Amino acid sequence: MINFIHCNFTFEPSMLDIMKKMPTSCPSCAQGLQVSEMRCPNCQTVVTGSYPLPLFLSLSSDDQAFILDFFLNSGSLKKMASDLGKSYPTVRNHLDDIIARIHLLKQPKA
Repeated sequence: MINFIHCNFTFEPSMLDIMKKMPTSCPSCAQGLQVSEMRCPNCQTVVTGSYPLPLFLSLSSDDQAFILDFFLNSGSLKKMASDLGKSYPTVRNHLDDIIARIHLLKQPKA
């Protein structure tokens, strides 16, 4: 039986910094890492297993920041372009590039 615990998780700017530093591939063989243990800081409950890292963490820190900005701007590329001081087509192309990288990451490994 698996019990799921509801967690409220808020992305703060400092949390994005932590996520950028988290390794996603093995320093010895370059294979993707998996999470094997999670711990509750409140009650010290430990959950062990073998869980793949979220796809989001496989993206570069720049791509992660872009996706977070996109989300916080309610998906408005027009507002993002204005905030970044870039043209709408430039921001749209950046999003299209990220989408293409995500499709590559989702492909099964040969």
